[in-house]
Amino acid sequence: MLWGCFAAGGTGALHKIDGTMRKGNYVDILKQLKTSVRKLNLGHKWVFQMDNGPKHTSKVVAKLLKDNKVKVLECPSQSPDLNPIYNLWAELKKCVRARRPTNLTQLHQLCQKEWAKIQFVEGYLNHWTQVKQFKGNATKY
Repeated sequence: MLWGCFAAGGTGALHKIDGTMRKGNYVDILKQLKTSVRKLNLGHKWVFQMDNGPKHTSKVVAKLLKDNKVKVLECPSQSPDLNPIYNLWAELKKCVRARRPTNLTQLHQLCQKEWAKIQFVEGYLNHWTQVKQFKGNATKY
């Protein structure tokens, strides 16, 4: 499993999680979030988006975000159509699949290399338009 972050200017860190992501893994990752914020030159005016999964909304995560003054975008539960990370995961899968890794080490290395190369997916504006057109219902994305 991978966890990654990005902004309009590019990708931030990509973290490998062995097994299932738990709130402890998520807390460890969030403790390193400021490194990506600096890499992406976001300054102080940025908003963090995540889904409403249990590990994301746990008390320990909420405290960490509050203590670090991280502004979080409120979004409805189960709204993958509005989360641009899904576009990036699809792009990463396409790029890595084309390179045909033969073992887990190579897979992880290729994921890191390809993640660093990804630019914000141009089709995302089309995505928003389609979500609006379908009045929030599922889209082809």
